[in-house]
Amino acid sequence: MTSEPRSAPFLPTRQSLLARLRDCQDQDGWREFFDTYWRLIYNVARKSGLADLAAQEVVQNTFIYLSRRMPNFRYDPARGSFKSWLRVVTRSRISVYHRTEKAGGVLFREPFPGETGEGESALEQLPDPAADALDEVWQREWEENILNTAFRRLRSKVSAQQLLIFRLATPGDLPLTQVARKLDVSLAQVYLARHRVGRLFKAEVQRLRQETE
Repeated sequence: MTSEPRSAPFLPTRQSLLARLRDCQDQDGWREFFDTYWRLIYNVARKSGLADLAAQEVVQNTFIYLSRRMPNFRYDPARGSFKSWLRVVTRSRISVYHRTEKAGGVLFREPFPGETGEGESALEQLPDPAADALDEVWQREWEENILNTAFRRLRSKVSAQQLLIFRLATPGDLPLTQVARKLDVSLAQVYLARHRVGRLFKAEVQRLRQETE
């Protein structure tokens, strides 16, 4: 994966990753994008009432839809954040799935590649009577996804032992002395790991927020 310039380590998604996604052949960019957001889309789909396989289909359809939109996508800050746009796209895919089921499997027709963007924009604007409730779910899942994604990314930056210490010590459910005994490490190691990993975790969460909000 191409590294970011040293002078701008926290380029927002709309200026960096989204720009890369316009190239459908950028497999590393699309893999990073998928790995970051598929769980979010899946969890929101499940909490909208869809079963496991249906939610997986929504994830697949969402990324297919995004892959078709991205080559001509231009971020417009006047219309909101990337977070808001992805929410609208995900909600529209869930709505299309529900409408398709109610119509007996007759899929709402989507525009083909090469068509103008009006048809696809219309899909993003489908009315949804459950939108408010789904937006609340989205916000909760978005926050959870940021924390989980930040934690997963730490795996390449710290040792498994330090990550485990941080995971046990951070909630505060266990006294640090018990964490040390449980993992057979010194109390100093617990303090050090909690401080070091905690600093990296906060930085990663901040980076993710800057990218998307």
